[in-house]
Amino acid sequence: MFRTPPSDVTGLQAEHHPHPFGITTPCPRLSWRTETGLPAWQQRAYQIQQFNAAGELVGDTGRIESSESVVRPWPFEPLQSREHCRVQVQVWGNAGPLSGFSEPLVIETGLLQAQDWSARFITPAWEEDLTKPQPGPLLRREFTLQGAVRRARLYITALGVYDVHLNGQAVTTDVLTPGWTSYRTRLRYQTYDVTALLHDGPNAIGALLGDGWYRGRLGFGGGKRNLYGQRLALLAQLELEYEDGRTERVVSDEQWRASTGPVLAADLYDGETYDARLEQPGWTEPNFDDRSWRPVCILSEDFARLTGPEGPPVRRTERLEPKAIFASPSGRTLVDFGQNVVGWLRITVQGEAGHTVTLRHAEVLEHGELGTRPLRFAAATDHYTLKGEGVETWEPRFTFHGFRYVQVDGWPGELRLEDLQAVVVHSDLQRTGWFECSDPLINQLHQNVVWGMRGNFLDVPTDCPQRDERLGWTGDIQVFAPTASFLYDVSGFLSSWLKDLAADQLDDGAVPAVIPNVLDAPLPAAAWGDAATVVPWALYQRYGDATVLEQQFTSMKAWVEYIHRRTGPSLLWTQDFQFGDWLDPAAPPTNPAGGRTQPGVVATAYFARSAELVAHAAAVLGRTDDATQYRQLAQDIRAAFAAEYVTANGRIISDSSTAYALALQFALLESEDQRASAGQRLRALVREGGYHISTGFVGTPLICDALCSVGEHDAAYRLLTQTECPSWLYPVTMGATTIWERWDSMLPDGRINPGEMTSFNHYALGAVADWLHRTVAGLAPAEPGYRQLEFHPVPGGGLTSACARHLTPYGLTESAWDLQDGTFTLRAVVPPNTTARVTLPNGDVHQVASGTHAWTVPHRTAGVGEPVTLDSDFDTLTRHPELYRQVLETVQAHSADHLDSFRASLQSSLAGASLQRAVWGIPHREALLQKLERLITGQLA
Repeated sequence: MFRTPPSDVTGLQAEHHPHPFGITTPCPRLSWRTETGLPAWQQRAYQIQQFNAAGELVGDTGRIESSESVVRPWPFEPLQSREHCRVQVQVWGNAGPLSGFSEPLVIETGLLQAQDWSARFITPAWEEDLTKPQPGPLLRREFTLQGAVRRARLYITALGVYDVHLNGQAVTTDVLTPGWTSYRTRLRYQTYDVTALLHDGPNAIGALLGDGWYRGRLGFGGGKRNLYGQRLALLAQLELEYEDGRTERVVSDEQWRASTGPVLAADLYDGETYDARLEQPGWTEPNFDDRSWRPVCILSEDFARLTGPEGPPVRRTERLEPKAIFASPSGRTLVDFGQNVVGWLRITVQGEAGHTVTLRHAEVLEHGELGTRPLRFAAATDHYTLKGEGVETWEPRFTFHGFRYVQVDGWPGELRLEDLQAVVVHSDLQRTGWFECSDPLINQLHQNVVWGMRGNFLDVPTDCPQRDERLGWTGDIQVFAPTASFLYDVSGFLSSWLKDLAADQLDDGAVPAVIPNVLDAPLPAAAWGDAATVVPWALYQRYGDATVLEQQFTSMKAWVEYIHRRTGPSLLWTQDFQFGDWLDPAAPPTNPAGGRTQPGVVATAYFARSAELVAHAAAVLGRTDDATQYRQLAQDIRAAFAAEYVTANGRIISDSSTAYALALQFALLESEDQRASAGQRLRALVREGGYHISTGFVGTPLICDALCSVGEHDAAYRLLTQTECPSWLYPVTMGATTIWERWDSMLPDGRINPGEMTSFNHYALGAVADWLHRTVAGLAPAEPGYRQLEFHPVPGGGLTSACARHLTPYGLTESAWDLQDGTFTLRAVVPPNTTARVTLPNGDVHQVASGTHAWTVPHRTAGVGEPVTLDSDFDTLTRHPELYRQVLETVQAHSADHLDSFRASLQSSLAGASLQRAVWGIPHREALLQKLERLITGQLA
């Protein structure tokens, strides 16, 4: 039998699955972590054992000399369909063997071959009006067990979405299954252990279907229906293994019956309409009278496209209580949940039969009323009609909403706080990253990033969760992938989505702007289509798994070759539609692509970046010829970019912050002098803009890193800590609880931005969180998968502490620093089997092994005692525009030989200012005063 002694080997996974049940990988790679208090611990060897379903040892690797513990090759015979086994791991380290084997990991495969299916897709045999949502069909079948059951597995999927019950019990807590994939090429199915739900004698299985993404309304301007098909269908295969060894299958076929029920309509955009009077009690239980039900018919479908899930399912993950119930100026009943969430309401209500309660959802209020204009053509409204049989509890199944506020109409009696709950719904990803610092506004910003990701990682990485869109925009995830992979384990979630990207990629290599692609025009464009190269590379960097590069390499190459053909010999992508620096604050509300940066600058810069990433991927995969070819192509594109867009002294066409950020971060400048000049110009632009954001979707994720790369950390911090619009913290000061689509989605006077695109839950601009993790807290991977870590915190912004924690493939790491009384203290936790490079603010560099380390060094607060320059002092002033205006007025009123009067006026100005924000780099008022005196005397006399 397998052994389960206490062990220091934890986190055993197969193909990134902590619970590899129903997987469709016959040779799943294994990963594990080691927890030990021994310092400088390194793995020297490991041993893996395999046990069959009966607990018999069937495979043993013996001791394998290796320090590797992440995605190790499957060392045994390939698994077959339905195979059930357990594996356990023991490791040896440089300090001797550990205590024993890990807890066993249960692995069970699903159906690996198309011929494993004997079930067929079934659909109700009636005609439907395909121009509008139809009642959700109920499908059922009864069967009788022929003895005691040892094991029962349900393999199930749908064209549409399904909710399945067995003998009146829900089979799963998963919702909106099977999720959204490129249905024509990939359709996921789920595997459930239903042994405990079966009864002796008669049994019944029933499933309710909804339109979901398969045939529900998708797209803009009213959208389109039936994009993937016109018939909802169920595929279900219940496999029974009796105690005596006999097997039996109950499958979806012509023996099933169909009817309609209480779900009159269900649409992702518009909501669900439910009439409880039409419920059919007991329809998923045996001995139900279904003689009035109608037959089903068989749909012919390709079983080769069926595949198991790679990431976690969508689930209810949290419930929130309402914060307040109040009346709007027009007398409407509004409910505030205090947090912008994605999901639906769970209501508890009592009233007369036939009475309807209406729930309308929105993210914000405008003039005290529900702000529904940003929803465009999405009704976002649920209707529940009571059956009148006492207390009724209901929540929808086949829709979801983005909301903080709900307008409740038609509530019978008094609406109480305890009558409502907000059910939070998203892909049930494992949290792996945390950040906090001494500034509560920045902490709220980071919390907004987390909530924005939760709401938009609902089976695919969507742009927004509330209006008539909710599509997998490639540009959003391209910029956000590093942040996402720090905060949550998205390895399976995004590797699955990338397979959809490759599946929907056009024959010429063009990548559609949304994946899965449901747009009439694919809109292949720079920074959006580059998700084909950037996202796989980000996953490799964060998880250390080169398989994603292998799987996506053809797609990566095809995208770069597509651009190459579009540019021709010039290598300048100056034609075709481009999003450019989308939503640059300077772009008018009606033209979000009309920013300051020329589209050709953005497109050519990303062409160089993608070519370079293909070269990097090829090198990792050992594809030497490809590596050489694309490395040269990247160099040629850089040369073309420099010749066309860069002057000899480092000025770049467009002269925008985004242009310089791209050039600095993508290594597009040919000389160090040009780089220095570009850095100075970027700093000047940021300063001239009053440290307000001047970048859109493309420039925003790069701007802080670009500034830091040329030594302008203070400017990056001033951008971060700006509170006036446009800035990251302006929405926080306006009460935002998620990241907005526009910097000014809500105007300072409380009006919603007049632009058609105004979402209050759009994670893309939250990509700055990756900089918070890597630079503010100072925690980053130095090698793929965090095998070596980089601790390099850069204090600034008036912060006195910052901390980031991340669950790496090797264990939990932490970078936590504190700054008090001129002393900087860093605590670094290095997981077992890894090493780290630590760079302290004084420039000291340390190479350390695993364990917990701490350093304390003197640290001067930036600005105090520094040489006086016009830039540095006016940078401090422009950090707070109100103070800047006051000081300018003071300067104009007093000449340099009247410093006493100047000092008195300046002290008065400072006394009325918010010193925490105004003089973040110079915490002592007197120090600022002295610097300003020298400034006036030396520069303005």
